[in-house]
Amino acid sequence: MTGAVFVRNYAAPEWDRREILRYSSCGEASAEVEALLEECIAESTKALSYKVCFAHFPVNIYGEEIDLGFARVKSAALCKNLASCRYAAVFAATVGLGIDRLAMRYARTSPAKALMFDAIGSERVEALCDAFNAEIKAEAAKEGGFTRPRFSPGYGDLPLALQKEIFRVLSPEKYIGASLRESLIISPAKSVTAIIGIGKNN
Repeated sequence: MTGAVFVRNYAAPEWDRREILRYSSCGEASAEVEALLEECIAESTKALSYKVCFAHFPVNIYGEEIDLGFARVKSAALCKNLASCRYAAVFAATVGLGIDRLAMRYARTSPAKALMFDAIGSERVEALCDAFNAEIKAEAAKEGGFTRPRFSPGYGDLPLALQKEIFRVLSPEKYIGASLRESLIISPAKSVTAIIGIGKNN
């Protein structure tokens, strides 16, 4: 049903330790860094939650403008990304406030831990988005369709201001506990909004 909001809760996706280290800018991990990473993963496990809310909307492209039903926006990059797509899954995802709180708790006493918790949060929310993306792709494939790579406000020439419209139609505050600040930054910090194009092969 177009426009209806759905919520999905996920178990923890598989951890990608190399990606966490990349986000932390640690490069090649020493034994000390690896020990810190494992300690932070263990401490963060109970602080994380994995939630997504989403809805499907029709896609209509007019030159470099795209009408998603709930908003019309100019973005050549998004138009290219959604070419040949009939619908889009618009979603918000978050891993919760717990990881933010851990990073803030250690900001003064252990900057290295704070940095690692921040990197863990970044890896975790991307892993959550990947898990949701995979489900949407599988669901589209069952109906003879395909999906395009997810595309977020603020990427390329897609205005970050689209966040406002996404929050208006999805109400992530209500469904997954994510809110949008005046600065257009999402709280919790490890939260993402994005658009996944869906098309038919025939």
